[in-house]
Amino acid sequence: MRGVAPWLVLMLAGCGDHPPSPPATAAPGIDSIELALERTPLERNLDGKIEAVNQGTVAAQTSGRVTEILYDVNDFVPAGAVIVRLRATEQRAGLLQAQAALREATVRDTEAKQRFDRVASMYEKKLVAKAALDEVTANRDAAIAHLAAARAALQSAQEGVAYTEIRAPYAGVVTRRNVELGETVGPGTPLMSGLSLQYLRVAVEIPQSMVDEVRRLRKAAVYVDGRRIDASKLTIFPEATASNTFRARLDLPENAADLYPGMFVKVAFVVGDAERLLIPAESLVERGEITAAYVIGSEGQVTLRQLRIGRRFDGKVEVLAGLKPGERIATDPLSALALAESSPDAGG
Repeated sequence: MRGVAPWLVLMLAGCGDHPPSPPATAAPGIDSIELALERTPLERNLDGKIEAVNQGTVAAQTSGRVTEILYDVNDFVPAGAVIVRLRATEQRAGLLQAQAALREATVRDTEAKQRFDRVASMYEKKLVAKAALDEVTANRDAAIAHLAAARAALQSAQEGVAYTEIRAPYAGVVTRRNVELGETVGPGTPLMSGLSLQYLRVAVEIPQSMVDEVRRLRKAAVYVDGRRIDASKLTIFPEATASNTFRARLDLPENAADLYPGMFVKVAFVVGDAERLLIPAESLVERGEITAAYVIGSEGQVTLRQLRIGRRFDGKVEVLAGLKPGERIATDPLSALALAESSPDAGG
């Protein structure tokens, strides 16, 4: 019966209204706190939808036949990884031609500069006419221009070869594959779509009646499965929509866990403040669907009382019913349980 008694006390203590309790005293050997109202943000809830900050479709930048598709839908792709390869025969041939042209232009440039130096030296010694100097000067300048054009052509050819390997612009997950192996594509053909889960945001519509207060305080959070995630940035669009609402975006912290684009979440905007009764989250006792806390009475006795809880605030939980300011609760439920079971009342 000793293991059953605390829960029997819970069922009795959790029912009905509680009369004002006399000042509680700390029970020996148990860490406890006296409850008091705390001022916390007053929030208005709205529905929002999660979306990826980085999302888009990668398209081909050159013509070719698809020879490799290295990723598919739902695959994670590192930033810079090759996702599709195209046949590069023509592009590589163009690269070889550009390399040969550059070598030729380099040789001609060197030769033209050497000839210019010789003729210029002879001109200073009055051994050649001005026309000869003008000719080698023009040849040198033409060789320099030809070399610059050859370098530009080589760079273009190198980019053409690079375009046959389509790479991921950022790390993310593939959401759609638009081509098949062996398919011929051209510049602008969509190849693969994806999105990044690293940076997420929430899109929400704010009613006109509360937008001024939201603009003034600029504080908001997202609630997901009992967790509160503060927005790292709040952006409110400057114009109203046809439904008299203002579009807003809430940037979430990097790598927010268990959140995915397309999910609907509750968005809480701070519009003021209010007093709430908060207790440390670690003081809660959860058994099945019952949530409770160990209450220390005026004589130091320990009882388990059922609670109705609300939101969580930075490691604390709001108590909606079951406790009152001035009461004392145990912050270490295990020690309180041991004391409750060893008390004479628990042995009934």
